[in-house]
Amino acid sequence: MSLLTQDEYKSIAAGLDLPTGAFIDGSFRPAISGKTFTSTNPATGATLAEIAACGAEDVDFAVEKAREAFDDGRWSKLHPSERKDILIRLCKLMTRNARELAVMESIDSGKTIYDCETVDVPETIHCLKWHAEAIDKIYDQVSPASDDHIAMVVREPIGVVGLVLPWNFPLLMLAWKIGPALAAGCSLVIKPAAETTLTALRVAELAMEAGVPAGVLNIVPGGGADVGEPIGRHMDVDVVSFTGSTVTGKRFLTYSAESNAKEVVLEMGGKNPAIVIDDAENLDRVAQHLVNGAFWNMGENCSASSRLIVHKDVKAELLERIAHHAKQWNIGDPLDPETRMGALVSEGHYTKVCGYLDQAENVLIGGTAKDGFVEATVVEVADNNAVLAREEIFGPVLSVIEVSGFDEAIAVANDTEYGLCASIFTANAKRAIRGARALRAGTVTVNSFGEGDISTPFGGYKQSGFGGRDNSVHAHDQYTQLKTIWIDLADDADEAVN
Repeated sequence: MSLLTQDEYKSIAAGLDLPTGAFIDGSFRPAISGKTFTSTNPATGATLAEIAACGAEDVDFAVEKAREAFDDGRWSKLHPSERKDILIRLCKLMTRNARELAVMESIDSGKTIYDCETVDVPETIHCLKWHAEAIDKIYDQVSPASDDHIAMVVREPIGVVGLVLPWNFPLLMLAWKIGPALAAGCSLVIKPAAETTLTALRVAELAMEAGVPAGVLNIVPGGGADVGEPIGRHMDVDVVSFTGSTVTGKRFLTYSAESNAKEVVLEMGGKNPAIVIDDAENLDRVAQHLVNGAFWNMGENCSASSRLIVHKDVKAELLERIAHHAKQWNIGDPLDPETRMGALVSEGHYTKVCGYLDQAENVLIGGTAKDGFVEATVVEVADNNAVLAREEIFGPVLSVIEVSGFDEAIAVANDTEYGLCASIFTANAKRAIRGARALRAGTVTVNSFGEGDISTPFGGYKQSGFGGRDNSVHAHDQYTQLKTIWIDLADDADEAVN
């Protein structure tokens, strides 16, 4: 799909019919309390819509309808090929409405229309389609048997699933979770981030149009205390899958322990290292990967390359090349297709990132922030103990740490409470493999920045999360239960003798 002009995107934005109600049991409805909250465009501060501000009573209603839908089998007991066909229809509807979704995503989150058009919306559709196609291709198992028994190991949908989404990739994270959850046959109660609610509501509407039955996919907008915590504590929610900050994610373990011991899947923060060894080839190419990893999506990315651990012998040349490529990451109107970095998602988050910039003692590149926008910034820190090297900034800030050798680089990289992603750049194949094995991270890329693709599991070590993985066939595990069915084939006469 070719990109439009800035004026054309603004015209589409002005004509959008934005959803405002909660989507429960197949229709939009106001919050039971009647309360609303304001959704704003972070790039302009303009009000977009007044969204239903749901509470615990709305969560109760959504869970009740999700449970009814699950128990009567309107989705959970459909033949796998029927579920697949419906999700494929959803993908087709999203494709037809892709431009609308892209513009809605941009104005709601501050993301650039370039990223929404070329990455977020296409990848969202691809993710849903991939899981849909997997529905009738994931087989159950039969265990090694004797002559007297057959043991089947079968997957069953886990039940009612609570999904709590982040604001940095609203559409894509929605797809990462609803794709395998719907494929498994579950019913869903979804809390989008309060900052970015619009596209989740629109997708729910399209899902109904595609044939997803009422009660199967429910969207409950609102704040964390009002909606997220009630989902986490609900006695009739079977599993919660959460993506967001480590601080918030840990709360769901408490909610589970104090309610029904529901399963909890957490994908949380990261302080991801990118190691550049002295034998790395093509430093210009390395620099391109580094700036993409650090500044893509304004650095609002849990897998962002936020720590550059670089050998002292190549540091100067690499920083020179980083400076060159960082200039291409301009800030501006997110609806301008030439803009590479849009606005941070909210005033509160902008203030937080600016607070980190105030602590930077040696700014090498950038460092300017104004009116919700932060330019691509590179800072050098004394060592890995610096605040900017240890805490997740979640903004376009790359912290540079100098090292003297391979072993030191690995040690510095692993010296963090997180373990989501890591990168290593080296021309030595043995070093690459040794480094990839030694790095304590769920995804390690060699001579590139990336997260793998839909076929590879995504998740972290340590305080970056646990309990399951997004993407790949492994993502289906968190939304299913394993059941053993043991069938005794022993002859009745033999059994009587024994």
